[in-house]
Amino acid sequence: MRLRFASALVLPLLALSLLAQQGVGPMPAPEPPPLPTPRDVPYTPGTITLNANFTNVPQRVVQVEETIPVTPGKLTLLYPAWIPGNHAKDGPIKNVGGLVITANGARLPWTRNDVEYYAFTVNVPDGVRSLDVKFQYLPALRPNQGRISFDHNMIDLSWNQVVLYPAGHFSRDINFSPSVTMPAGWKYATALTTASQDGDVVHFATVPLNTLVDSPLYAGVNFHRYNLSPNPSDIVHLDIFSDTPAEGIMSSEELQFHRNLATQALALFHARHYEHYDFLLSLSNSIGGEGLEHHQSSEDGTGANYLTDWQAGVAQRDLLAHEYTHSWNGKYRRPYDLWTPNFNVPMQDDLLWVYEGLTQYWGEVLSARSGMRTPEQTRDLLANLAANFAISRGRDWRSVEDTTNQEQASHRTPVTWPSWLRGEDYYTESVLVWLDADTTIRKLSGGKKSLDDFAHLFYGMDNGSFVTNTYTFDQLVHALNEVQPYDWAKFFRTRIYDVHPAVPMDGITQGGYKLVYSDAVPAWEKQSGFSRFGASFATSLGFSVAANGDLAQVWWDGVAFKAGLAPGMQLEAVNGKIFSIDALRDAILGAEHTSAPIALLVKHAGEVSTYSLDYHGGLRIPHLERASGTDRLDAILAPVHWSGVNQ
Repeated sequence: MRLRFASALVLPLLALSLLAQQGVGPMPAPEPPPLPTPRDVPYTPGTITLNANFTNVPQRVVQVEETIPVTPGKLTLLYPAWIPGNHAKDGPIKNVGGLVITANGARLPWTRNDVEYYAFTVNVPDGVRSLDVKFQYLPALRPNQGRISFDHNMIDLSWNQVVLYPAGHFSRDINFSPSVTMPAGWKYATALTTASQDGDVVHFATVPLNTLVDSPLYAGVNFHRYNLSPNPSDIVHLDIFSDTPAEGIMSSEELQFHRNLATQALALFHARHYEHYDFLLSLSNSIGGEGLEHHQSSEDGTGANYLTDWQAGVAQRDLLAHEYTHSWNGKYRRPYDLWTPNFNVPMQDDLLWVYEGLTQYWGEVLSARSGMRTPEQTRDLLANLAANFAISRGRDWRSVEDTTNQEQASHRTPVTWPSWLRGEDYYTESVLVWLDADTTIRKLSGGKKSLDDFAHLFYGMDNGSFVTNTYTFDQLVHALNEVQPYDWAKFFRTRIYDVHPAVPMDGITQGGYKLVYSDAVPAWEKQSGFSRFGASFATSLGFSVAANGDLAQVWWDGVAFKAGLAPGMQLEAVNGKIFSIDALRDAILGAEHTSAPIALLVKHAGEVSTYSLDYHGGLRIPHLERASGTDRLDAILAPVHWSGVNQ
């Protein structure tokens, strides 16, 4: 009886104890008040003045001053977080310092939002009609701090880096009167309209915030401007800022290639979406490489030898074509969920395979049509794309559409095993998918229609307008069906949205070619001098290696991977010879005629080990070889003619 009584007593007490413990422990802290919701109403207090002073060249300091008309009460100021074209929340707020806000000479305290750390709140006293805001923008001084955008003789100034703006409004409803103060003797280029210039102070016409952020400025010592205009009403300039004066001088042939690019783009789209267009191009070994799109300009950056060693730049020669295409695809026509009312509302990236992937495709096509690359070079690069995806095992588990999240996941920092984790493959694999779409249209229509017709239809309206026109997946499919009836929804869902281990090769085969491998290195690649920096043996041994022997990448499940090699290891010797790119290439070629494995002496973590690679398949350099059937690929890469170019 005692035991039974004790159980009856203890069990209810235990239950009460457990119930009591449910309320014990930490509770969530209250969230800060949400940011004001953007509304499509004018910012009525008035136009904001903004000056960016970058005369402190030795220390690379940009001094920012704003005068913001206000009304009394609580005001939230935002620093742009979501920058169009970056596809992630990466506005460089870490580089902002010295923020001071004053009213009528008196300093006002500000607080930063604990969650939305791009937001600052200040209480505006009664009787105050404007705030003076000062801060410094301190760009990277070393590559490990970010892209170098400011050096001793040039600057790439993006206005989103140097602006605070009032919350609660669409960016198109807040007007700015911008200006810059430059070092003596510097020249500048921008899509903004110059209102006046007094010495080294340049004032620009008043524009809404969305146009301001969309209109970067390049300035520097060595400046050359070239006219690429297809006709008098379609003004296109190439604005070059270079390390030395000579590096900015174009040959007549190079100039013609760039003029062809503007002409071929207009022939493709049948309309323009800018008042005038400026390629802002830095040719520098100190300013970081860049490619960022805007409606009426683009931020472009390459090495200093872009013009002086033309043959060395074949692989990167599509940069300007890609960014120029974005004026139509990405800026004018934009996925509906990638457009946002201001620069602090999150973007959704699920249609980047169109925004970036189709742009990448047309970048390749326009590079060939303009002569920036030869058709053979373009075919070789397409072969490399296809061959790379054939050995990338990440396609076994991750769809192309899922890689559109990569920007937000990694902020373009390298991943350890890109062939397995996948990177920004929505750029490159989508090229093969859009080539498939183009050749499918040509095949089904008997050569009467092509993806060019889709370009005319989807981008060729509202000539001269640069007001963004959004679209959905269904609208994209509908437009393609107007060009050529087909189950385009299924076409993209199987190739983009589904996990699709098979490489999308139909565009190549329908184009009249097949992917083959050989030991022959393309002539243009030899002239590029890639081996000075390293080489890829991805399709043979399954790795790429720097000239000093560092393994840059090892392909998942490839020959080197199965042997136990990993990125970061150091190759010391090949078959008993000191490592060099040539020694490794000779070893691969020699292994075709022997059963002996390739012996690699590898240093890693303070130890030296020998790895045996039982491989005898040669260099396996990919090429496209003409096959039977209609030669649609060469037709795609050939220049096109449109009478409207001359209008």
